[in-house]
Amino acid sequence: MKFRIFIIGLVALALAGCKKILEPEPENLKTIEQMYTDANFAQGFLINAYRTIPAYYDNSDFATDDAVTNQLTHPYLQLATGSWTAAGNPASVWNQSYEAMQYINLFLANSAKVKWAVDPESSKLFNTRMRGEAFGLRGLYLYFQLRNHGGVASNGQLTGVPIINQYQTATSDFNLPRASFDACVKQIYKDLDSAEAYLPVEYNDISSAAQIPARFSNITQNVETYNRVMGQYARQLFNGLIAKSFRARTALLAASPAFKNASNTVTWADAAGYAAQIIDYKGGANSLPQNGGTYYANTSEVDGLGGGNNPSEVIWRENIVTNDGTQEGQHFPPSLFGNGLMNPTQNLVEAFPMANGYPIDHPNANYLPANPYAGRDPRFAKYILFDGSTAGVSNTVIRTGSSSGSDNGVNVRATSTRTGYYMKKRLRMDVNRNPISISGKTHYNPRIRYTEMYLAYAEAANEAWGPTGLGTHAYSAYDIIKNIRKRAFGFASDPYLEECKSDVGKMRELIRNERRLELCFESFRFWDLRRWKVDLTKLNETARGMDVNGNVFTPLSVEPRAFQSYMYYGPIPNSEVLKYSQLIQNQGWK
Repeated sequence: MKFRIFIIGLVALALAGCKKILEPEPENLKTIEQMYTDANFAQGFLINAYRTIPAYYDNSDFATDDAVTNQLTHPYLQLATGSWTAAGNPASVWNQSYEAMQYINLFLANSAKVKWAVDPESSKLFNTRMRGEAFGLRGLYLYFQLRNHGGVASNGQLTGVPIINQYQTATSDFNLPRASFDACVKQIYKDLDSAEAYLPVEYNDISSAAQIPARFSNITQNVETYNRVMGQYARQLFNGLIAKSFRARTALLAASPAFKNASNTVTWADAAGYAAQIIDYKGGANSLPQNGGTYYANTSEVDGLGGGNNPSEVIWRENIVTNDGTQEGQHFPPSLFGNGLMNPTQNLVEAFPMANGYPIDHPNANYLPANPYAGRDPRFAKYILFDGSTAGVSNTVIRTGSSSGSDNGVNVRATSTRTGYYMKKRLRMDVNRNPISISGKTHYNPRIRYTEMYLAYAEAANEAWGPTGLGTHAYSAYDIIKNIRKRAFGFASDPYLEECKSDVGKMRELIRNERRLELCFESFRFWDLRRWKVDLTKLNETARGMDVNGNVFTPLSVEPRAFQSYMYYGPIPNSEVLKYSQLIQNQGWK
């Protein structure tokens, strides 16, 4: 496989007669040994690993039945329509992950020698925390590698990726085989266990020595020392709760149909148990934040963030960006001076039930094809702009019909929708993209949401114990979904949920649909469809739209999908397979 060997030193120019100005300054000649006395330099290895964490919003939704894009050269459009190859894979995280692991492994090999602070207790505590971060980040990158590149190899075996736990030098053997899927899962667990052992669950200041967690009390009893290292100033660094969340993600992946075989011992009960740890920490089934479904647009909460705090819905996030309108510029309709990149599909629109909770094709739905947007799930209008929606700072009416006379109409211009819909989720409607008076707002991108963890539990618990089974926990899949739907609909009662609670299969479909709606446009669907190993006809469902002109609704076939059966698993980069004889490709990829 391809590793970029990190070069610590720079070779000084030594040519005879060279002028002093051509010689590098001594401070630029970094060596491994300088890590030991330069804490900032040493910490830089971890910072580099943070910088390449895969994006939460990667727009892989463009390659699903949930959305298309009007950017016709977009890599995910090409992928979805027949150009997904081992040599051209926009979903690859191979190189960035192994490069990050290089930094992490170099750090772990040397961190104990670094003088992190003058005070010995602070120095030891800093080393403890940063080693925890490093183990956690290594587990994170291996999870993404396993999700994006693990699969059934050409030898017929369920296989993971090479496990690299040592810093690789120019003399290392790079011709390494892929570890088994099970071995990769266990390695992720091991790294996350180490992270939890070294890190607090969350970074908070304390007021007395009695509040110092027991595993750190042998290092210091000084409140100021603890707060300096493990307090609020460390927020948004990897912590114990993040480690628990990635363990839950890993177990859900491993328990899913695409990855189950005799050598993989992870069960649905395991996955439910790991997700339950996060739910219990949050306070139980009834503690899901009531405004969590609109985490991106809770303006007072977002604008008031500071001190590294998270919104109540968020376990981990990226840094806050102020006076920003980047996403709005990408995704607003043309009339709001946006490029309209994310076009939700009619397929997704039809997945939103009616306001009474029934799917639109249910006999009790009261769905009106002649007035299809009336009486729908409240999340529909919160997440999608449709014909007649209002948007932007001036509440502009959005007309999406091809004959509407608006630039927002279907295929009117290059930045117009192809489906008759625009994305509203992720965006703040109080951003102004008008060049005359452009103004941005505060934004953040999540990395992990509590809703994801609640949905993970519901899915796993239903498979392990049925809709109302508890296992060893205080709540069931039914209890979790009841609370998610109550938040969405404001239900006093939910007759469709009651209809599903006695049938594992019906509850499975409901849970999967709730996951689709709650996490739409957040880059989950592409991988969910694959780990569920849905029927190939579902994977290849044509992306559809709706051209609305007055009272005339014209269905559109917008974009076909061209996935083959081997595409349930992503490929190993072809360049790596060609270079290394022990690196076996997944079945079907060339």
